[in-house]
Amino acid sequence: MRRVLLPQHISDQVAPPGAAIRDLRGLSMGTSWSVRLLESAMPGRAGSADLQQGLQQQLDLVVAQMSHWDEDSDLGRFNRAEPGSWHSLPAAFCEVLGFAMHVSQASGGAYDPCAGTLVNLWGFGPRNRYDEPGFLPPKDDTVALLLAQRQRRRLELDLPARRARQPGGLQLDLSAVAKGYGVDRLARYLDSQGIHHYLVEVGGELRGAGSKPDGQPWWVMLEQVDGAADNAQYPPEMLLALHGLSVATSGDYRRFFEDGTVRFSHTIDPRSGMPIANQLASVTVVHAECMAADAWSTALTVLGPEAGMALAEEQGLAARFLQRDGDGYHETLSSHMLAMLDE
Repeated sequence: MRRVLLPQHISDQVAPPGAAIRDLRGLSMGTSWSVRLLESAMPGRAGSADLQQGLQQQLDLVVAQMSHWDEDSDLGRFNRAEPGSWHSLPAAFCEVLGFAMHVSQASGGAYDPCAGTLVNLWGFGPRNRYDEPGFLPPKDDTVALLLAQRQRRRLELDLPARRARQPGGLQLDLSAVAKGYGVDRLARYLDSQGIHHYLVEVGGELRGAGSKPDGQPWWVMLEQVDGAADNAQYPPEMLLALHGLSVATSGDYRRFFEDGTVRFSHTIDPRSGMPIANQLASVTVVHAECMAADAWSTALTVLGPEAGMALAEEQGLAARFLQRDGDGYHETLSSHMLAMLDE
């Protein structure tokens, strides 16, 4: 049995007559991206090579400004800057950081773009990684020391002036929001080119608009848990009509390591400095903006089933929580997600 999620608002813009689907794809942010779009015989429309280049440039900009893997990115330079120094931020960087700080405040710090030192400590940053020989998980006193230091290293962000102050040693990490923002940039670029029927994907996060040539929306299946046992009991599959919507999933099965019998997820709770251990396998958020779906799914995952659901309801988020329950998984939907169910 499959369940269906439908958008609350349907555009009256129909697919152009005689349109065909064109596929474009490339690499960025350590993963792949793809775009499916409808093309018609309209004069003046950009060719495949021009569209490919334009789309790639959108993601190249995100990497150049916000990559914590690239020391020469704007973010990399900020992370190495002198204590007390102020830095002008490019427009996109400032937009993403401003939204990330909004989610941080709304979630009580469950998501924090300033937690890069903790992410690095647990081996999920660009260096001294968990999957490299000789890596050992940090000791409790080391985590406690970093948490104490973070209390004294507060980011000052002046959004109107588009600038930020490096207090010294603060490490920004926008990996839980930049990929979603990249999806949004691809969508905006297509809109600017007069293309309004498309499905955009970067590393498994998606945004869709318009419809396919047959009038059907872009159907996608909500992500299940990778690597689960073959006999695991799942809730029925859920299909989403990605029409004017984005979807992102945060899961503890994406990256992790094991030390003896203990499993450490790549999702770090910035409040405790520890990987999450709340039995949440994944949280999926459906939102108009993929950047928002990306960041909120991370925040809800850290908060856990009860506090996460309370925040989802408070923020009016369409969210699905998938929690481990014995040999299977228990699903909980927020009221806004339930409202999308076609029953």
